[in-house]
Amino acid sequence: MTEIISPASAALNDKQAGRPSARYRVALSTLTDLYQLTMAYGYFATGTMSKEAVFHMSFRKNPFNGGFAVAGGLSDLIDFVEHFRFEQADLQFLAELQGSDHKPLFSAEFLDYLRDLKLTLDIDAVAEGEVVFAHEPLVRVRGPIIHCQLLETALLNIINFQTLIATKAARLKLAAQGKEVLEFGLRRAQGIDGGLSASRSAYLGGCDATSNVLAGRLYGIPVKGTHAHSWVMSYDDELTAFREYARAMPNNCIFLVDTYDTLAGVANAIKVGLELRACGHELAGVRLDSGDLAYLSAEARKMLDAAGFLQAQIVASNDLDEAVIASLIDQGAAIDVWGVGTKLVTASDQSALGGVYKLSCVRDQAEDTVDTSWQYRLKLSEQVIKISTPGIHQVRRFYLAQDAHQDGRMGDKRFIADMIFDCQNDAIAENLEQPVIVDPIDFTRRKSISAQAIYEDLLVPIFRGGKLVYNEPTLEESRALRHMRLQSFHPSILRLLNPHQYPVGLEAGLHKMKLDIVMRDRGFAHQ
Repeated sequence: MTEIISPASAALNDKQAGRPSARYRVALSTLTDLYQLTMAYGYFATGTMSKEAVFHMSFRKNPFNGGFAVAGGLSDLIDFVEHFRFEQADLQFLAELQGSDHKPLFSAEFLDYLRDLKLTLDIDAVAEGEVVFAHEPLVRVRGPIIHCQLLETALLNIINFQTLIATKAARLKLAAQGKEVLEFGLRRAQGIDGGLSASRSAYLGGCDATSNVLAGRLYGIPVKGTHAHSWVMSYDDELTAFREYARAMPNNCIFLVDTYDTLAGVANAIKVGLELRACGHELAGVRLDSGDLAYLSAEARKMLDAAGFLQAQIVASNDLDEAVIASLIDQGAAIDVWGVGTKLVTASDQSALGGVYKLSCVRDQAEDTVDTSWQYRLKLSEQVIKISTPGIHQVRRFYLAQDAHQDGRMGDKRFIADMIFDCQNDAIAENLEQPVIVDPIDFTRRKSISAQAIYEDLLVPIFRGGKLVYNEPTLEESRALRHMRLQSFHPSILRLLNPHQYPVGLEAGLHKMKLDIVMRDRGFAHQ
């Protein structure tokens, strides 16, 4: 007899099953751009590979023209770092690469170095499910520059996509105003890994279930689904199709009613629902996948209620996104469950988060001694938004304690501002009576933080010297964090259209240092 295992217990019994290293069964160290390896070889060949460096990963604009983002991808990043290694097959491939002179691109000595390489990085990051904003570092990486460089591409690949999808899901859940949201996007996802990452990230961001059975198996996500148009079309008529499905699965009857005529389909679903009830089962609901969803859902609700199916749900799909959901709710649509596919898993209105990974300081390191003098670095640009920030950064989130239900929020905190500061500034790192933050794009916009504000620092230790020191939360715990955090921001920050800009800025001293370096590098002495 086959043992039936629930999704949650399946994930628990096979804890590592959802990890990329387990899925692909090979090391993923060559999941990188070639220029990371050529730069690594350059550090190796010039004897600068032990130089210590600090990089930060951040994004420049909140996705979807929104007011926030939800951090995702840390779980897969942890797995990537823990299993980072170059296997013999990787090294053989690299050995066959040639330069423009048709000679080997990499020396045998460098490949030997890669064979024995273990990442010894210090990595700090915001937790999965944390609400984050443009310009804030989501990840800080510190260690030998060659190690930092080899991590860049995979880190961006993982964090960019999963943060984007988690954010999209959070927006959908907000638009649905508490109604259930299902992720239906596997068939339209960007490949197998894109489908799995999207399903997990969508659940992290707020979706209640997925149609993706493998994601349910790997991550313990609830899975939902009934039948498609092809089931109905395989029979001579719709009523027979519904009856046969009900006979096969009386405990899973949400009938797709728009194969032919939608309201006639609702009538047929009601007929079979009455037959189900006579046999001790209940009609779970109907699904609408085309047409005027506002009108059809309202009519379907009337028909279901009149027939005594007050608890039967109306599920809607059909190329939905948060704007369409909000519009349908405004029109009075009687929809209980929203099934979102393509526009969720592909983030169709924004193809990428646009996260970047920038070097912010370096220092020389000899075998037995360390030059403790950091040399701060920044990237100049004609576009202010692309000028990076020097230093070793932390994000401090300030909040005021509040009573439950105050201002319509459920949490016991009210977040008021985030400050990016330099960890090397001990006065800031330990305490500052009343800090001032400066907008990273418009230095004329400044905000003083209340002296009564309490704070917490968002970047937490993940790895130290390459060793995992983080007690990784479960996916359910990360979902709970996301829910709690969103409750602690003013509703204007969460608006889908024209959200209020949450205050995020550089600590005034860090802003001044950045400006001084910009002016110096441009050949001017800042006055």
